[in-house]
Amino acid sequence: MEQAELKVEHLPAEPLDAAAAFHRAHLNPAIAALEGAVADLTIILPLAPSNHDDWRRTVARDLARKFAPKRVNVVGGGSEAAVQSMLAYLRGAPGVTGQYLPLHD
Repeated sequence: MEQAELKVEHLPAEPLDAAAAFHRAHLNPAIAALEGAVADLTIILPLAPSNHDDWRRTVARDLARKFAPKRVNVVGGGSEAAVQSMLAYLRGAPGVTGQYLPLHD
């Protein structure tokens, strides 16, 4: 089993539009990965204001519940260094799942 990352480069600025775009284009690839050989999945989303937090938190929570004991987390924003630092942390934190982790540089 391997750890996987699903990086989403662009989403609309409005929260409802962003959630719809994520579900339309990226939810099925995330589910396919979790139904496959990955043990953990981290979804990396672009920076967004806090009015996006609810739908991002819901994605993390619901995927983690559905695919437990596999781990699912969502990371949002941050520099490449911040993202890599969080990914390294998550690799060593087997109890962390179902979380939305907004990053700051």
